Amino acid sequence: MRSGCERIAALAKAADEVLLGLGDGITKVQRKQYSAYRRLQNFASLCPPQRTKVHVYLSLDPAEVDLVPDFTGDVTGLGHHTMGDMEVRLRTERDLERAHDLFRASYAAA
Repeated sequence: MRSGCERIAALAKAADEVLLGLGDGITKVQRKQYSAYRRLQNFASLCPPQRTKVHVYLSLDPAEVDLVPDFTGDVTGLGHHTMGDMEVRLRTERDLERAHDLFRASYAAA
């Protein structure tokens, strides 16, 4: 059985693989505070895993998405190290599965 830190690190790696696998022409740029994923423009940012969750920021308008408390959030106007106005918090593999459609929407908009 994996420890909590190992489980969250594996979840971050799985999120990275999903983001890179969304389509052709995706590049990943490693920044000091996050990894940026871009097509024609940045569509997602993946932050290093925290103790209990992984944060992914997307270039989506939060007003056009049904936000789910403790899973997705509107970070418009809030200071954070990455790009994007929508935050997705991943705690489990199920959260990652739920986020696929959001990842695809952000990729398609880029």
